[in-house]
Amino acid sequence: MMKNRVSRFVSVALACLLVVGCTVSYKLTGTYIDYNVVKTITLETFANRASYQWSPMAPMFNNTLSDVYNRQTKLKQVKKEGDLVIAGEITSYDQTNKSISADGYSSMVQLRMTVSVRYTNNTNHEDDFEKTFASTRDYDSSQQLSAVQEELVQQMIDDIVDQIFNETVAKW
Repeated sequence: MMKNRVSRFVSVALACLLVVGCTVSYKLTGTYIDYNVVKTITLETFANRASYQWSPMAPMFNNTLSDVYNRQTKLKQVKKEGDLVIAGEITSYDQTNKSISADGYSSMVQLRMTVSVRYTNNTNHEDDFEKTFASTRDYDSSQQLSAVQEELVQQMIDDIVDQIFNETVAKW
């Protein structure tokens, strides 16, 4: 009886030592950057080249892009010749009828934004790319675009910036 208690005590003590001695650590910064090599980033100003223009769109996009890289990386933003360079333009912004109601009129409208991006990694040119990123949002056609535009455009910008961030430094 005593032998069982001693062996049970020893087993529990060894298990506790193993749990305390072996720990797993995860680093979830959201990026895959070697900060010993990559220290700077240049975010060129994205111009709005879309045929349909909404003037606040480009400043909203550029501010959001800059904010995300500032918040989620340790990279210093420089005006020229960064280790990483992100350039491009807003290439389209339009709306289309998504669905038609029984009376033959549009019931849902889809807003779409497309951004062309050129990414250069001056420390490893194998990572360079040119890609197009897009996002859409729907709204009820009974609403005026002017009433929902700012919110929907910000949602699309957030989505596109997340796509760009993931493709450039998160490597997801």
